[in-house]
Amino acid sequence: MENVIIIGTGCAGLTAAIYAARANLNPLVLEGRQPGGQLTTTTAVENFPGFPEGVDGPELIIRMHQQAEKFGSRFQYGVVEDFEPMGNHNRLKVDGVWVETKALIIASGASPRYLDLDGEKSLIGHGLTSCATCDGAFYRDVPVCVVGGGDSACEEATFLTRFASKVYLIHRRDTLRASKIMADRALANPKIEPIWNSAITAYLLDDEGEVRGVQVKNLTTDAESELDLKCVFVAIGHEPNTAPFLGKLATDANGYLIQKEGTHTDLPGVFAAGDVADHVYRQAITAAGEGCAAAIDAERWLAEQEG
Repeated sequence: MENVIIIGTGCAGLTAAIYAARANLNPLVLEGRQPGGQLTTTTAVENFPGFPEGVDGPELIIRMHQQAEKFGSRFQYGVVEDFEPMGNHNRLKVDGVWVETKALIIASGASPRYLDLDGEKSLIGHGLTSCATCDGAFYRDVPVCVVGGGDSACEEATFLTRFASKVYLIHRRDTLRASKIMADRALANPKIEPIWNSAITAYLLDDEGEVRGVQVKNLTTDAESELDLKCVFVAIGHEPNTAPFLGKLATDANGYLIQKEGTHTDLPGVFAAGDVADHVYRQAITAAGEGCAAAIDAERWLAEQEG
């Protein structure tokens, strides 16, 4: 029986681990399919307090990980497959093995959404990706595209200009949803060409099964055209990683965990922090703040049970 299990090692999970470990709760932290969370796919983080020159996302995560380990957090690689509330405690199925815990902090984050086109899953890593930081360097001096119109899409497009010969920014509307500073930066870059009111309808493949282009439909005129490019970077939002908890914990219509008071979910002893519950702010610093709050909420809840 664990005191606290924390699911996830992004900003929320690692901050929760730091606080829980310093409270002598000896937390077990589960690292899933993407240890470090989405911040590991980000380059310079310019808005995290304490880093006036900015900090690389992976470096920030490594520092948090080391800090959590320093205070006694234990880390285990594993994917949560199922969840069962047991009344006075909860249990998780991790890689086929059930583990039990008094308190549970869910900080499993969210995963990138793709376009749901034919053959899409098989193309990931073959000219289709959601991570410019991970894959941008593979596409030097060739044209690529980014799909989306928010901050992430603008950041990805701007980053890709370091490598690609041209970056098409494909958006369903005629204006970007991004913050003004991010939108202005992207549109001012001579390597970035916006493709307005448009959506990709098909991936075009070469003889080796790699992406060689896309078919694009203008949503205003219905006209279709082809763009020659070597990679599609999708930046159209995320889905919360809540599959094991659906039907067992309260979620909103999009599957995000609902927080009641503070970080409490609707089940006693189960707490939610970061992007798994937050679809409004979705910042590294807000995730860290929620991780802190979840650890404090869990510590106080455990003390109440013992009292």
